[in-house]
Amino acid sequence: MESPPPQTRPTPPTDADVAAFKAQLGRPPRGLRAIAHRCPCGLPDVVETAPRLEDGTPFPTTYYLTCPRASSAIGTLEANGVMREMTARLEEDEELAAAYRAAHEDYIARRDAIEELVGFPSAGGMPDRVKCLHVLVAHSLVAGPGVNPLGDEALAMLPEWWAKGPCVTPDPAGPGED
Repeated sequence: MESPPPQTRPTPPTDADVAAFKAQLGRPPRGLRAIAHRCPCGLPDVVETAPRLEDGTPFPTTYYLTCPRASSAIGTLEANGVMREMTARLEEDEELAAAYRAAHEDYIARRDAIEELVGFPSAGGMPDRVKCLHVLVAHSLVAGPGVNPLGDEALAMLPEWWAKGPCVTPDPAGPGED
């Protein structure tokens, strides 16, 4: 699959973006700061969240995948053991492990540019294991190719989730999904 290009920078969420988020996840956003990546269909597929939720609770997942089609496809990869295989490769391949540590550092730097969460990990299992492909793919979509090697690999394994058009029809009054 040819992956969608990264955005040049996150954009403030519009009312339509918030409605899309609600339709995609079936709930209002928490800690939403920006739309970090848009699907080729135009809807948000990755949001940037605040390092702390409104109540002050730390939330280290800076990039959150929202598209249900992409999320479902990633869930299939996870169920098929891709995370276990990637983690095993990290233990054997020093070059891959170094690139993955660099991805971890990039993720932390991006989060710290918003607000430092001293002592909190990045996300997705970085830098030593693969715990969540959703986070790694979200990071790859935001950062672009070459930053997160395992996110890039997982992204390349996905079908073109946008090919059938928008995953949801946002309704400003409430959630909905096709």
